[in-house]
Amino acid sequence: MLSVRDLGKDLRDFTMRGVSFDVEDGDYFVLLGASGVGKSVLLELLAGLIMPDEGRVMWDGQDITYQRIQHRRMGLVYQQQALFPHMTVHQNIAFGLRPGKMQPGALRERVAELAENVNVSDLLHRYPGTLSGGESQRVALARTLATRPRCLLLDEPLSSLDAQSRSELQALLRSLHRKGHTVIHVTHEYKEAMALASRVAIMEHGTVTQVGTPSEVFHNPKSEFVARFVGIRNTFEGRLEASADGNCAWSQFVTEGLVFQVLSEASSGTGFLVFRSEDLMVFRSRVDSSEQNCFPGKVVDMAPARLGAELIIDIGVKVAALVTSESMRRLDVECGSDVWVSLNASAARYIEK
Repeated sequence: MLSVRDLGKDLRDFTMRGVSFDVEDGDYFVLLGASGVGKSVLLELLAGLIMPDEGRVMWDGQDITYQRIQHRRMGLVYQQQALFPHMTVHQNIAFGLRPGKMQPGALRERVAELAENVNVSDLLHRYPGTLSGGESQRVALARTLATRPRCLLLDEPLSSLDAQSRSELQALLRSLHRKGHTVIHVTHEYKEAMALASRVAIMEHGTVTQVGTPSEVFHNPKSEFVARFVGIRNTFEGRLEASADGNCAWSQFVTEGLVFQVLSEASSGTGFLVFRSEDLMVFRSRVDSSEQNCFPGKVVDMAPARLGAELIIDIGVKVAALVTSESMRRLDVECGSDVWVSLNASAARYIEK
């Protein structure tokens, strides 16, 4: 297991402080955050390319914080693959095997095995300048895997690829994970994390603010930043107050003159109300419902979405609702249509400011 404790680094225009997390053997661990938050710096600290100013990096209880790069067995793959342009694919992969220390037959066999594992067997005679972005990334992975790293460190490996290459490389990375490889993967794309990660760490302001499974982070964001970053469109600032009817099980969240009933044990104060677009139900007229939150509104925008459409509805604040194709046919709405929306109080989450 890799354990990072209170890692910190001061750079000229950036400071990282108090970074802590654990990566279990066999994890696909995604570091997710906006550009400039320190994700790539953290990978370089783990790889040993730069040294921290504070904190510790442990592997199975052994302190490797200041260990030399060649002794860490960390395989770092950058977004720009840095293949040797004057070498063929075969020679690039073989470079990681230290050709002078292997018999030629064993070397050819190992290169062929690695090439097959990443689906580049038919490219071994080619040079990097003739490869696509996806092919180059596969070769870079094979060259790194040749060193038998105990942990793969991937820095934005999919960001420069087209949609098809990205999908194919995601499938390859899932395959490597199933084979038991431990992976730490840096990205700013939450959908990428959802497609690959067994666990996610959110980086914000130079530190890690939340760690969990993708589902845990999405359903229970611990900050307004995390909620917005993982794609929760409905995020509103306001004030939490005690329920008007004295029911201690419920609280009221007030924003822009609207009152939402929420299930929260937090004390009264300012904060944020967040809820997912798919938890908001849309009707053409008010219906008898057990939902605690029901508001009239007007459709102000519509956009196609996977399996349906996203409606932007002005109820006093603008809320986003994901509606299935079947529901869209039933609703028969367009921009300007009057609708009603409802939200179960248990689907809304209050986050203290």
